[in-house]
Amino acid sequence: MTAQRLAIMRALSMRPHATADDLADDVRVVIGTISRQAVYDTLGVLVDKNLIRRIQPAGSAARFEDRVGDNHHHLVCRACGSMFDIDCAVGSVPCLTADDDHGFEIDEAEVVYWGRCPTCRNLPTKPSTTTTSSTRSSND
Repeated sequence: MTAQRLAIMRALSMRPHATADDLADDVRVVIGTISRQAVYDTLGVLVDKNLIRRIQPAGSAARFEDRVGDNHHHLVCRACGSMFDIDCAVGSVPCLTADDDHGFEIDEAEVVYWGRCPTCRNLPTKPSTTTTSSTRSSND
């Protein structure tokens, strides 16, 4: 395995659910220079070899983790984007049973739980920017 690949694997073990840009920054601190393209190429190879996993929740940049080979899910904060691993929802792989499998042999269920983390839940809410009652339409 190349020095770049090892550096990326080490960085990922220290920062699960990191983006490619996060990993590039971490690796540059350790080995000096690495191009963004080299990071993306290396991540692609590591995903293809099933050494790492690529996760891309809706509206988020792709993230990577080195927890592979099990069937776990993710919990994502809608406000700050923090992500946590959640062990299998119920039972063994694939954890969930489809109502209609359409003839597929289902081997995995990918679940993303969404919510607000404790830190974001405790932040003061922003003042409302809605219109006052005198400017509302008659349909309100």
